[in-house]
Amino acid sequence: MNDKPTEELDKILENMKPSKLNSFINDNSDSLVNAEKAFYYYMKDKYLEKKIKLKDVYLLAGVSESYGGKILRMEQKHSDDRDLIIRFCLVGRFNRIETNRALKLYGMSPLYAKDPRDACIIVAINNRIFDLYEIDKILEEKGFNKITSDKEQ
Repeated sequence: MNDKPTEELDKILENMKPSKLNSFINDNSDSLVNAEKAFYYYMKDKYLEKKIKLKDVYLLAGVSESYGGKILRMEQKHSDDRDLIIRFCLVGRFNRIETNRALKLYGMSPLYAKDPRDACIIVAINNRIFDLYEIDKILEEKGFNKITSDKEQ
């Protein structure tokens, strides 16, 4: 595998003619982001930027390392658990824009201000409340389902 840095790929593209795009894609396939892996790369980069270890993400999000890793790498059958993806964002201290980008990359709807439960989560994020149990308390006080899962993964 020959994973080239983005800067190197940018240099190659600077003077490239459209007729050479196929060879660029073929020659650099190891370095190009696979749409299915875009979520993983985004999450990994955000955690790295925020100096958060993946094992801490899994622990705080309430999932095993093996299950959490499969979800992040999208190796597992696509999860329909939107709250799990939101938990991954919350424990990573993602802001609203970062959270919505992660949700979209995973193929899920972004946080929506007109949805009362989402509004509670948005307010928590905007107030830098990332503790899942504190968010659960806010949600339960308003009559909504908790963000955490009672079941083990």
